[in-house]
Amino acid sequence: MRIGDVLNAKQSQDVITISPDASVRELLTLLAEHNVGALIVSADGSSVDGIVSERDVVRRLHDDEAVLDGAVSAIMTTEVETCDPDAVLDDLMKVMTEHRVRHLPVVHEGRLVGVISIGDVVKHRIDQLQFERDQLDHYVHQS
Repeated sequence: MRIGDVLNAKQSQDVITISPDASVRELLTLLAEHNVGALIVSADGSSVDGIVSERDVVRRLHDDEAVLDGAVSAIMTTEVETCDPDAVLDDLMKVMTEHRVRHLPVVHEGRLVGVISIGDVVKHRIDQLQFERDQLDHYVHQS
């Protein structure tokens, strides 16, 4: 199974980005509005400058409440693991596990085309197992 297949199965393929200059308060608003756990940081909406998650905010907020008025660039992760739509899902799961990340930007020819979350991976895997179970059940009860 390829990453592109998982992307195509998502209800929404919109990619929400945030500018590195936006405030952390703006970030929190977007996270809540879109019910997501992370956003891609991008100055132009198509490149990946970084990624920022709820976890990043919480960890910084613990040290300093003033972080809310600061820029997203101050708390974002700049070394971002990415994947291509043609990458194999099993490889993506290994990357997520090894790097302990829950969101991976999907980049094709240098352009941001989607985001895969651990939730997307789990949903896809459950759907796949359910399909296989149904096929086996049909086979067993066919006679």
